[in-house]
Amino acid sequence: MRDLRWLLDSLAAEAPGVRAVIVVSSDGLPLLATDPVPFEGGELATVVSGLASLTSGAADLMEAGPVKQTMVAMDDGCLLVMTVGDGALLGVLTTPDADLNVVCYHMALFVGRAGHVLTPELRTELRRSLEPSGS
Repeated sequence: MRDLRWLLDSLAAEAPGVRAVIVVSSDGLPLLATDPVPFEGGELATVVSGLASLTSGAADLMEAGPVKQTMVAMDDGCLLVMTVGDGALLGVLTTPDADLNVVCYHMALFVGRAGHVLTPELRTELRRSLEPSGS
């Protein structure tokens, strides 16, 4: 889990213009995020998961193959989503002046390094670590 935290923090620190980074299970549960997340981490997780599901469905409908990356460009920044291995997603929220080439490069590095680490067992451990005590 420490390696994954280190990778996440490195992505946030080394890509200028990154506001937040979140790793989400494909069913929308937040697993790991930078601190602080600009708004509720659960909301960002839901948006990342929903966006990935929507674009995956569109790609299936168009018979275009798997989605590699999704980007939503907004006036005040971008939301980028990539798949991390099987069953997880990486979401990055940027500022409007972020260099998206650099951000995407660091996202791809994260995916390449974390894909084999983010096993179903680790995802379960991360979920449990986020549960309130006594649950």
